[in-house]
Amino acid sequence: MKHATRFKALARQAGGAARSLAHGAVLSVGLMGMGWLGTQGAGAADVRYGDVLGLQAEPTASELAMASVLSFAPRRGEMGASAPSFAASIPSLAASTRLHESLPVAAPGLIERKAARAVAEPIPPVFHQPALRDIAALVDNPFEDEGALSDEMERVRDWIADTYQVSEETIEPALAAAETHAEELGFDPLLIVAIMAVESSFNHRAVSNMGALGLMQVIPRYHKDKIGPNRGRNVLFDPEVNVRVGTLVLHEGLQRYGSMQRALQYYNGALNDPKARYTRKVMALKKRLMLIAGRDRSSAEQAS
Repeated sequence: MKHATRFKALARQAGGAARSLAHGAVLSVGLMGMGWLGTQGAGAADVRYGDVLGLQAEPTASELAMASVLSFAPRRGEMGASAPSFAASIPSLAASTRLHESLPVAAPGLIERKAARAVAEPIPPVFHQPALRDIAALVDNPFEDEGALSDEMERVRDWIADTYQVSEETIEPALAAAETHAEELGFDPLLIVAIMAVESSFNHRAVSNMGALGLMQVIPRYHKDKIGPNRGRNVLFDPEVNVRVGTLVLHEGLQRYGSMQRALQYYNGALNDPKARYTRKVMALKKRLMLIAGRDRSSAEQAS
């Protein structure tokens, strides 16, 4: 019994020594492996996803575009043997190439051809810069509106304000509308202004015994098609609407009768007047307005 107990103790001591030797061997191998990896990894460059797979990653489209913008890629006609490769132009790609020189690489000249194609075919812009207004116009009048009066009409406005005792602010929208709609329909704007002067003396609230309203004395019941649907008669007291409708009435008369004299007589409802007194009155005032606007006398004589 005593000898058996001693034998078990010796066995336990031998097993512990064996385990210690095994642990020491594993630890030594681990330390040697770490030392070998340390010597092999000294000076290693960046490792990319393509490197882990054992393949050399080709440059992306954005890298090609960047290289073309920064003049890294060789120019067209310079693709000789001395031309630097695209991979050498980017440090990370160059380091990756050095690390895996023994691995399969892309076909010779493929990267250079892609770089050259990126230079030959620039990336289109994402948006187009809208054209700017003329700088000189901005400097002359940066607050100019599209409905601003011409120089001629400004002189006419000043004369109307003095002669008819109308404020410039009140008459200016009507004069701007006269320029806009007369030019659209092929009339001289001063002809429309002359009709306003004869019809209402520039009183935008004028009402006649026949029910004609506003600056150009439009009779609503005859021209509902020009006023527009669902619009009351009082809309003709708006100077801009009144001038637009009145100009359309004159245009309608010209289309029907073919001459300005007959169109004006139609406008006044006096087609049966053989002396065309309304036409002569309007044309005489237009001649005066042309002189006030600054047009030469010869053109005013021709218009009368």
